[in-house]
Amino acid sequence: MPLDRPRILGILNCTPDSFHDGGHHNLPAAAVAHGLRMLDAGADLIDIGGQTTKPGAEDVGVETEWQRIAPVIDGLLEARPSIPLSVDTFHAEVARRALAAGAAMINDVTGGRDPEMWPVVAEAGAPYCLMHLRGTPATMQDDPQYDDVVDTVYAHLDEGLHAAREAGLSDVILDPGFGFGKTTEHNYALLAALDRFHVLGAPLLVGVSRKSMIWRPLGIEPADALNGTTALHAWALERGAHLLRVHDVRAAREAVDLFTLLRAGTHLTPRVSPC
Repeated sequence: MPLDRPRILGILNCTPDSFHDGGHHNLPAAAVAHGLRMLDAGADLIDIGGQTTKPGAEDVGVETEWQRIAPVIDGLLEARPSIPLSVDTFHAEVARRALAAGAAMINDVTGGRDPEMWPVVAEAGAPYCLMHLRGTPATMQDDPQYDDVVDTVYAHLDEGLHAAREAGLSDVILDPGFGFGKTTEHNYALLAALDRFHVLGAPLLVGVSRKSMIWRPLGIEPADALNGTTALHAWALERGAHLLRVHDVRAAREAVDLFTLLRAGTHLTPRVSPC
């Protein structure tokens, strides 16, 4: 998939306990239907997850995770055989099964802590998203501290990118890991400095959709955080994000389309309502 314009990953959580939509799509039929709706709304990829990675989340294990996502992968590919599917997993065995079932990309929040992950992805020749995470989902928000969060995350992604390429991964996407072992202040420091990461020479994925960095400072709930999410998407696009991982595809598609017009120097003619 060319990155001649920003791309949108629609989040499809096949879990009972994800922070925003847990339990909404954990039945296969509901998950497939939601995935198709996101494609119709303008998603470029669907990112399927069977393991919650919200703060405090425990590892459910390979078999539970696979049972949650396997029928969804099959159902989506049966309905739309050419759909590019990403699978959000940190288990190499889940990645192996997903790629064999037709998934096209692996999104790993741990950046390859499973020693078999990179060989599995390299053998399949699949794109791989490498994210910065301090600790584990179960512990990552236990008082995260950095001397300089931007320098730390940059160094981690730089080192991980080189190691992944040496392991045979040719298409690596980098994710600073907003909300994963960071405070609100850390998250905004990373967003403000996002354009610095272009020096690394890899596409950047931004995942801020409805996260606490939006709703906590505004004093609202995740369900009310769409407007704030769209604002952060616009700022991320301005700083060069290549991919947005989102819950609300239509709103993100509008942000990307308008940003594309802005970048091209095209001006929209305002609609005039009749008196």
